[in-house]
Amino acid sequence: MLFVTIQELEAAINYWRSQSPSEGDELRLCPEASALAKPYALMIVQGAQRVPVDVLDDMARSAIQQFQKIT
Repeated sequence: MLFVTIQELEAAINYWRSQSPSEGDELRLCPEASALAKPYALMIVQGAQRVPVDVLDDMARSAIQQFQKIT
């Protein structure tokens, strides 16, 4: 089973935010950053340092995998 660390999720969110800055008056995140923000927040609340990739939804899994290929 593969895992993603909280540091890697944070880096991926920052990467996607740099690629597609927030939009609108509400500063809406791009779809990739938004998909990664939920598991990131849950990890913070739970005090988790890593999460299995297979528990991420399709969009979050795709965003983290694209980030991993780029970096």
